[in-house]
Amino acid sequence: METQLTDLTKPTSTEGRMAPKPKWLRVKLPTGKKYTELRGLVEKYNLHTICTSGSCPNMGECWTEGTATFMILGNTCTRSCGFCGVKTGRPETVDWDEPEKVARSIKIMQIKHAVITSVDRDDLKDMGSIIWAETIKAIRRMNPETTLETLIPDFQGVTKNIDRIIEVQPEVVSHNMETVKRLTREVRIQAKYERSLEVLRYLKDQGINRTKSGIMLGLGETESEVLQTMEDLRTVGLDIVTIGQYLQPSKRHLSVKEFITPEQFKKYEEIGLKMGFRHVESGALVRSSYKAQKHIT
Repeated sequence: METQLTDLTKPTSTEGRMAPKPKWLRVKLPTGKKYTELRGLVEKYNLHTICTSGSCPNMGECWTEGTATFMILGNTCTRSCGFCGVKTGRPETVDWDEPEKVARSIKIMQIKHAVITSVDRDDLKDMGSIIWAETIKAIRRMNPETTLETLIPDFQGVTKNIDRIIEVQPEVVSHNMETVKRLTREVRIQAKYERSLEVLRYLKDQGINRTKSGIMLGLGETESEVLQTMEDLRTVGLDIVTIGQYLQPSKRHLSVKEFITPEQFKKYEEIGLKMGFRHVESGALVRSSYKAQKHIT
């Protein structure tokens, strides 16, 4: 799922203490006519986007390009990942009207490219895959010109559930690795590195044209581990990778071990393009849906 962001205007915690962010993590408040119009629509119609609830630093840029991210299946996750700000617990009952609500929000906001993500719903027999498919169908029906990226959970690797996504053919299907293999158990807890790779491999093998994944840096990984993860992703045919800085949502979450420099992010971008990725978005403020509209080409 899309990483729940911390507010970039506030300092993040490092090893239990508050530390000032480096200058390259300072962001300007979003402005512009298009952003102002969309913000007004979101508030008027009480629309829910990850862009606003996650305090995304790229909201103004993405909205100006006509891109927004929506989270389905509630706001309570059945997993308790150490990096994520989404609350954990017993999720609410599935809202079967949600597909129409999301499709209507996209229509009201006149979104050209929508990214759909969700919490993990391991409590459901289908792990939420039916609502996923119905949401995509509703968006297609109400917004036939809108292109789609689906940032899906691993569905515990159950191919029957993944097939429901494949059948409705989003332009891009994404599933985040989040971190390197060594740190996966600590960072993602219930997830498995190899299972995520197999999900991405299966998507590509079943004919998804553009597959995508993202990782966060600053959790204690080494450069060689990052490069190995990128190589693993290329091995399963991945097309698009995003690489960004981890920021701690609260003191109870994993601490930031390191702020990665812009030069290092640029190095990963250059290496990734040489590896053969179609697109590499690598930078401190990069998030899963950053410049998502570019990734359909």
